[in-house]
Amino acid sequence: MTATRMESNPNEGPATSGPTPTFESCYAEVAPALYAWAELRIRPQLRARLDPQDLVQEVWLRGIKNYARFDARETSFRAWIFKIGKNVMLEALRALRTENAAQPGWSPTTKMMALDGVPQSVTSFTQRLAREDSVREFLTQAGELEEQDRMILIHCGLEDETCAEVGTKLGLTEDATIKRWQRLRGKLRERPWANSLLADRG
Repeated sequence: MTATRMESNPNEGPATSGPTPTFESCYAEVAPALYAWAELRIRPQLRARLDPQDLVQEVWLRGIKNYARFDARETSFRAWIFKIGKNVMLEALRALRTENAAQPGWSPTTKMMALDGVPQSVTSFTQRLAREDSVREFLTQAGELEEQDRMILIHCGLEDETCAEVGTKLGLTEDATIKRWQRLRGKLRERPWANSLLADRG
Protein backbone atom coordinates (compact mmCIF):
# COMPACT_ATOMS: atom_id res chain seq x y z
CA MET A 1 0.00 0.00 0.00
CA THR A 2 1.43 3.35 -1.05
CA ALA A 3 1.75 6.05 1.60
CA THR A 4 0.38 9.40 0.47
CA ARG A 5 1.54 12.51 2.33
CA MET A 6 0.88 16.22 2.14
CA GLU A 7 3.28 19.00 2.98
CA SER A 8 2.46 20.49 6.37
CA ASN A 9 2.46 24.15 7.33
CA PRO A 10 1.82 25.57 10.82
CA ASN A 11 -1.74 26.77 11.42
CA GLU A 12 -3.67 27.94 14.40
CA GLY A 13 -5.17 24.90 16.07
CA PRO A 14 -8.74 24.24 17.20
CA ALA A 15 -10.34 25.49 20.38
CA THR A 16 -8.84 23.01 22.82
CA SER A 17 -6.40 23.18 25.69
CA GLY A 18 -2.88 21.87 25.30
CA PRO A 19 -0.87 21.24 22.12
CA THR A 20 -2.95 20.50 19.03
CA PRO A 21 -2.03 19.06 15.63
CA THR A 22 -2.00 21.21 12.52
CA PHE A 23 -4.93 21.14 10.14
CA GLU A 24 -2.72 19.61 7.46
CA SER A 25 -1.70 16.64 9.62
CA CYS A 26 -5.31 15.92 10.60
CA TYR A 27 -6.53 16.32 7.04
CA ALA A 28 -3.84 14.09 5.57
CA GLU A 29 -4.98 11.21 7.79
CA VAL A 30 -8.64 11.38 6.74
CA ALA A 31 -8.17 12.54 3.14
CA PRO A 32 -8.03 9.03 1.58
CA ALA A 33 -11.40 8.18 3.17
CA LEU A 34 -12.81 11.56 2.13
CA TYR A 35 -11.70 11.06 -1.46
CA ALA A 36 -13.09 7.51 -1.58
CA TRP A 37 -16.38 8.88 -0.21
CA ALA A 38 -16.54 11.53 -2.95
CA GLU A 39 -15.88 8.89 -5.61
CA LEU A 40 -18.74 6.77 -4.31
CA ARG A 41 -21.19 9.64 -3.81
CA ILE A 42 -20.80 11.48 -7.13
CA ARG A 43 -22.65 9.62 -9.87
CA PRO A 44 -20.78 9.07 -13.17
CA GLN A 45 -23.22 11.26 -15.14
CA LEU A 46 -22.29 14.23 -12.94
CA ARG A 47 -18.53 13.93 -13.27
CA ALA A 48 -18.29 16.47 -16.12
CA ARG A 49 -19.47 19.19 -13.73
CA LEU A 50 -18.66 17.82 -10.28
CA ASP A 51 -15.32 16.06 -9.99
CA PRO A 52 -14.33 14.19 -6.80
CA GLN A 53 -10.93 15.88 -6.75
CA ASP A 54 -12.56 19.32 -6.96
CA LEU A 55 -14.95 18.49 -4.15
CA VAL A 56 -12.16 17.27 -1.87
CA GLN A 57 -10.13 20.41 -2.55
CA GLU A 58 -13.13 22.61 -1.75
CA VAL A 59 -13.45 20.74 1.55
CA TRP A 60 -9.78 21.51 2.23
CA LEU A 61 -10.40 25.21 1.56
CA ARG A 62 -13.36 25.42 3.91
CA GLY A 63 -11.70 23.26 6.52
CA ILE A 64 -8.52 25.29 6.80
CA LYS A 65 -10.53 28.53 6.96
CA ASN A 66 -12.61 27.24 9.85
CA TYR A 67 -10.13 25.04 11.72
CA ALA A 68 -9.83 27.47 14.62
CA ARG A 69 -13.50 26.76 15.39
CA PHE A 70 -13.02 22.99 15.53
CA ASP A 71 -13.36 21.69 19.08
CA ALA A 72 -11.99 18.18 19.62
CA ARG A 73 -13.90 17.99 22.92
CA GLU A 74 -17.19 18.02 21.00
CA THR A 75 -16.48 15.90 17.93
CA SER A 76 -13.74 14.07 16.06
CA PHE A 77 -11.86 15.75 13.22
CA ARG A 78 -13.16 13.05 10.89
CA ALA A 79 -16.79 13.77 11.74
CA TRP A 80 -16.15 17.51 11.46
CA ILE A 81 -14.47 17.36 8.05
CA PHE A 82 -17.04 14.93 6.68
CA LYS A 83 -19.81 17.31 7.76
CA ILE A 84 -18.11 19.97 5.66
CA GLY A 85 -17.86 17.48 2.80
CA LYS A 86 -21.57 16.67 2.96
CA ASN A 87 -22.44 20.37 2.96
CA VAL A 88 -20.25 20.96 -0.10
CA MET A 89 -21.87 18.00 -1.85
CA LEU A 90 -25.41 19.18 -1.09
CA GLU A 91 -24.65 22.71 -2.26
CA ALA A 92 -23.15 21.46 -5.51
CA LEU A 93 -26.04 19.08 -6.24
CA ARG A 94 -28.55 21.83 -5.46
CA ALA A 95 -26.78 24.17 -7.88
CA LEU A 96 -26.76 21.51 -10.59
CA ARG A 97 -30.49 20.88 -10.18
CA THR A 98 -31.19 24.61 -10.39
CA GLU A 99 -29.15 24.95 -13.59
CA ASN A 100 -30.75 21.90 -15.18
CA ALA A 101 -34.24 23.16 -14.34
CA ALA A 102 -33.43 26.54 -15.85
CA GLN A 103 -32.00 25.05 -19.04
CA PRO A 104 -33.46 21.55 -19.64
CA GLY A 105 -31.23 19.27 -21.67
CA TRP A 106 -28.22 21.53 -21.21
CA SER A 107 -25.03 19.58 -20.53
CA PRO A 108 -22.33 22.13 -19.72
CA THR A 109 -18.78 20.96 -19.13
CA THR A 110 -17.75 23.93 -16.99
CA LYS A 111 -16.74 22.70 -13.55
CA MET A 112 -18.84 23.69 -10.54
CA MET A 113 -15.98 24.91 -8.36
CA ALA A 114 -13.44 27.61 -9.13
CA LEU A 115 -11.23 26.56 -6.20
CA ASP A 116 -9.50 29.90 -5.88
CA GLY A 117 -6.80 29.76 -3.23
CA VAL A 118 -5.97 26.04 -3.30
CA PRO A 119 -2.16 25.73 -3.18
CA GLN A 120 -0.36 23.54 -5.68
CA SER A 121 0.77 21.22 -2.87
CA VAL A 122 -2.88 20.40 -2.08
CA THR A 123 -3.73 19.91 -5.76
CA SER A 124 -0.80 17.52 -6.14
CA PHE A 125 -1.77 15.70 -2.95
CA THR A 126 -5.34 15.24 -4.21
CA GLN A 127 -4.10 13.95 -7.54
CA ARG A 128 -1.98 11.38 -5.71
CA LEU A 129 -5.04 10.29 -3.73
CA ALA A 130 -6.81 9.47 -6.98
CA ARG A 131 -3.98 7.05 -7.82
CA GLU A 132 -3.53 5.66 -4.31
CA ASP A 133 -3.52 1.85 -4.33
CA SER A 134 -5.52 1.60 -1.12
CA VAL A 135 -8.22 3.94 -2.43
CA ARG A 136 -8.53 2.13 -5.77
CA GLU A 137 -8.74 -1.26 -4.02
CA PHE A 138 -11.37 0.08 -1.63
CA LEU A 139 -13.48 1.43 -4.50
CA THR A 140 -13.23 -1.88 -6.34
CA GLN A 141 -14.41 -3.72 -3.23
CA ALA A 142 -17.25 -1.25 -2.67
CA GLY A 143 -18.36 -1.62 -6.28
CA GLU A 144 -18.83 -5.36 -5.76
CA LEU A 145 -21.25 -4.90 -2.84
CA GLU A 146 -25.01 -4.91 -3.15
CA GLU A 147 -26.57 -1.47 -2.86
CA GLN A 148 -27.68 -1.66 0.76
CA ASP A 149 -24.31 -2.92 1.99
CA ARG A 150 -22.58 -0.23 -0.05
CA MET A 151 -24.69 2.46 1.62
CA ILE A 152 -23.93 0.99 5.05
CA LEU A 153 -20.24 1.08 4.14
CA ILE A 154 -20.53 4.75 3.14
CA HIS A 155 -22.52 5.86 6.17
CA CYS A 156 -20.93 3.71 8.88
CA GLY A 157 -17.48 3.04 7.48
CA LEU A 158 -16.66 6.43 5.97
CA GLU A 159 -19.02 9.02 7.47
CA ASP A 160 -18.81 7.34 10.91
CA GLU A 161 -22.56 7.57 11.53
CA THR A 162 -24.24 5.38 14.15
CA CYS A 163 -26.14 2.27 13.12
CA ALA A 164 -29.31 3.85 14.50
CA GLU A 165 -28.89 6.84 12.16
CA VAL A 166 -28.08 4.63 9.19
CA GLY A 167 -30.95 2.24 9.86
CA THR A 168 -33.39 5.14 9.77
CA LYS A 169 -32.03 6.28 6.41
CA LEU A 170 -32.17 2.80 4.89
CA GLY A 171 -35.44 1.61 6.41
CA LEU A 172 -33.75 -0.99 8.63
CA THR A 173 -33.95 -1.58 12.36
CA GLU A 174 -30.93 -0.60 14.41
CA ASP A 175 -30.24 -4.24 15.27
CA ALA A 176 -30.39 -5.29 11.63
CA THR A 177 -28.04 -2.48 10.66
CA ILE A 178 -25.60 -3.38 13.45
CA LYS A 179 -25.51 -7.02 12.34
CA ARG A 180 -24.99 -6.14 8.68
CA TRP A 181 -22.28 -3.61 9.48
CA GLN A 182 -20.46 -5.95 11.87
CA ARG A 183 -20.48 -8.71 9.26
CA LEU A 184 -19.34 -6.36 6.51
CA ARG A 185 -16.75 -4.68 8.72
CA GLY A 186 -15.34 -8.04 9.77
CA LYS A 187 -14.69 -8.92 6.12
CA LEU A 188 -13.27 -5.52 5.27
CA ARG A 189 -10.93 -5.47 8.27
CA GLU A 190 -8.96 -8.24 6.60
CA ARG A 191 -8.02 -5.88 3.78
CA PRO A 192 -4.66 -4.06 3.99
CA TRP A 193 -6.30 -0.65 3.45
CA ALA A 194 -8.90 -1.01 6.23
CA ASN A 195 -7.09 0.85 9.00
CA SER A 196 -6.34 3.87 6.85
CA LEU A 197 -9.84 4.22 5.39
CA LEU A 198 -12.48 2.90 7.78
CA ALA A 199 -13.78 4.82 10.78
CA ASP A 200 -12.86 3.52 14.25
CA ARG A 201 -16.47 3.09 15.35
CA GLY A 202 -17.27 -0.56 15.87
